[in-house]
Amino acid sequence: MKAYMFIPMMLSLLLALSAPLYAVEDTPAALEGITNFRQYSDTFASAGQPTLDQYSAIAEAGYERVVYIAFTNNPNALPDADQVVKGLGMEYMHVPVDFANPLVDDFYAFADSMQRNTSKKTLLHCQVNARATAFSFLYRVLYDEVSIADAKADMNSVWQPNEVWRDFIFEVLAQNEIDPNCQGCDWTPPPPRN
Repeated sequence: MKAYMFIPMMLSLLLALSAPLYAVEDTPAALEGITNFRQYSDTFASAGQPTLDQYSAIAEAGYERVVYIAFTNNPNALPDADQVVKGLGMEYMHVPVDFANPLVDDFYAFADSMQRNTSKKTLLHCQVNARATAFSFLYRVLYDEVSIADAKADMNSVWQPNEVWRDFIFEVLAQNEIDPNCQGCDWTPPPPRN
C-alpha cells in the first residue's frame, strides 16, 4: 500500500475509534415513529409506547425481547400487548413500575432478565420513555460500563429526572458504590409541572 493511501485510512480509523462508544445510535427508519425511540447499541434500545403496527416493525428489525415497565391500565397502553409480542415471536416481560414510586427491586428484576441473555436484542419501553431511559441509564452504567456522563446525556435527550427518579437513581448507584457526579452532570430536578 502506498503511503499517501495509508495516512488518510489511518486518520479515518483514529477518528472512528475516538468517537464515543456508547452514544445513542441512529434510529432505524422503520422505528422512527415510535415515541422517543433511542438506540443505544446493536442489542439495546428504549422507547415510549409502540403502536400495534410498530410492534411488527420492532420484530422485523430483529428485536427478540420486549420489556414493558409501566402499568397495563395506562390510557395509551395496548391491551393484550403480551399476546401481540409473543405472536410476533418475541419474548415479553412485564415489570410494572409506579412512576411516583419506583422501587430498586423493580430495576433489579429488569436487570436480572437482561443478564440471563445479554446478546438478546431488547426493546425496553414504558409510556413516553421516561422510566425506560432511567432504567437504561442505570443498566448501561452498571452492566455495560458506560460513563455516567454519556449515559446521562442520553437519558437527558428524553427528560431530566424529577426528584423521585433522581433519588431512585442515586439509591441504585449507591448500592453499587458508584458516584453519580461527573463533570457537566446537573442532577437538579426540573421545576414541578402545574
